[in-house]
Amino acid sequence: MSLKHRCILVVVVGAVLGFTVSIGGGVLASHNAAAAAANRTRQVSDLGLLAEVIDHVRREYVDEIDEEQLVASAIQGILGELDKHSRYLNSAEYAEIQISAAGSYAGVGLDVTVDDGRVTVIAPIDGTPAEQAGILPGDVVISVDDVRIADGNINDAVSRMRGTPGTEVTVDVFRDGEQESRRFALTRSTIQVQTVRGRYLGDGVGYLKITGFSDTTGVDLSRAMDSLRREAGEDVAGVVLDLRNNPGGVLDAAVTVADAFLARGLIVRGSGRAGDARFERYAHAGDDLEDVEVVVLVNAGSASASEIVAGALKANQRALLVGERTYGKASVQTVMPLADGRAIKLTTSRYFTASGQSINGRGLEPDVIARAKDPKYLFGNPGLDISPEEDSQLQAALQALGPRPLALSRAR
Repeated sequence: MSLKHRCILVVVVGAVLGFTVSIGGGVLASHNAAAAAANRTRQVSDLGLLAEVIDHVRREYVDEIDEEQLVASAIQGILGELDKHSRYLNSAEYAEIQISAAGSYAGVGLDVTVDDGRVTVIAPIDGTPAEQAGILPGDVVISVDDVRIADGNINDAVSRMRGTPGTEVTVDVFRDGEQESRRFALTRSTIQVQTVRGRYLGDGVGYLKITGFSDTTGVDLSRAMDSLRREAGEDVAGVVLDLRNNPGGVLDAAVTVADAFLARGLIVRGSGRAGDARFERYAHAGDDLEDVEVVVLVNAGSASASEIVAGALKANQRALLVGERTYGKASVQTVMPLADGRAIKLTTSRYFTASGQSINGRGLEPDVIARAKDPKYLFGNPGLDISPEEDSQLQAALQALGPRPLALSRAR
């Protein structure tokens, strides 16, 4: 075949291929449009089915159902089938999450727990109206503004303690060993929740307890460390970072805490469908905790953001983990506001530790396993006044710091 004929053949073949590609592209575009139309039709049909079910319930259910409750139940049903962390938030629940994330609220300053229908004071927050009035750990709250606390209104009663700064609220409590209840007239104020507590243990070793991760946790950590240094009168060479029973909180706060101890390295990686659900967070040099020796205390109550911190320090060989296997929650929830002060909390991402590990359902295995005699009786828990030597897990953490801190068994 001559060169001329070969060139013509190439042109002809190219033209045919181009025509074929053009036709294929047209068919593909047509197919995509048809698929999109079919998908929209299916979505409309599915929404119609949902509306039909709601209408049947509205008109024919044996008891009359409140319209707002009916819609809320439908939303809860949708989210509840996804996973155990996605859920619908009413206005009060949404406000509570905002408070937890922000690290401040207007109220009286009581840290409480609800157990068997009893609202028990864990501890009043230092410097708050409740602490100044004399409410003590262990007091049982029985009424707020003369509204008795019962099983059906516990959350409502607790929320009554919050309100506008400068307004008054009465709180009645029972105190162990006393026959009559006590009434406290309190004036609400702005409460700054301290998510980090510190204590100097001696011999150059500090103790840092993080109870949750909020927008202020990074600042709280810096302040607690500065306080430890002032108390020590010298540089603090070693730290026990206590993340036991810390349920998590704000992702960026966990990254900030991990970054404070790391000069370099990956902290966490996220994977999801939305653009901002895919992320990588790295440490940056320049924090004053990067040279401090660290041991991290964890247990089955250490979850989510706590596991991000513990996993980052472990994977980057920055700290030893001491205690018990962590909870194993490796997902990120995004809170999405809705109308009328409501919201949904939706799982939008799964995260992986710096080692590439997914700990979902498995947790982090400690480097040193140490069992607690009583999970509620731990050094650093608010409302408890125990010495470090009474906490066997803390003692194991102190030993893991090395020979120098062994004298801490005498610390008080």
